[in-house]
Amino acid sequence: MSRIGKKPIPVPAGVTASVEGQTVKVKGPKGAMSLALVDDVIVAMDKGSVTVTPRQMTKRGRSMWGTCRTLVSNMMTGVSKGFEEKLEINGVGYRAAVQGKALNLQLGFSHDVSFPIPEGISIATPKPTEIIISGMHKQVVGQVAADIRSYRPPEPYKGKGVKYADEFIFRKEGKKK
Repeated sequence: MSRIGKKPIPVPAGVTASVEGQTVKVKGPKGAMSLALVDDVIVAMDKGSVTVTPRQMTKRGRSMWGTCRTLVSNMMTGVSKGFEEKLEINGVGYRAAVQGKALNLQLGFSHDVSFPIPEGISIATPKPTEIIISGMHKQVVGQVAADIRSYRPPEPYKGKGVKYADEFIFRKEGKKK
């Protein structure tokens, strides 16, 4: 039995949800999203909540049960509150700035890196060494953060590079003479 899948998904205030067959549509203050779920699960709308149950207790049905429940739950959170990821930049001369529809990164290369901001994502740089990525699609927010981090991942000797705000960099000791 899926511990996550058993929980009903409450519909937050200000959010409307509808279920049509295998498609779940959610509309809220941040926007609207829809998701077509696999045929191995049954989606039902009860009074003020959405429930997901497996069609049959097969291996695939049980594995998709919790996955589909989490996807619908992330949609509810996305259209009501949204998701946010914070990145930090460490290094002398390393900085970031938003210029129009692109994020301009200076990461110690001979050239600046220009990262185009995708649709539905907003990027803010309150400080030149801090990047805040926000949007209503959890997967897209995480992928954008991972793409920006991949330009210059943090190195273990001095800790220079782009890292998540809550990430711990295991530091190594340099060569001794």
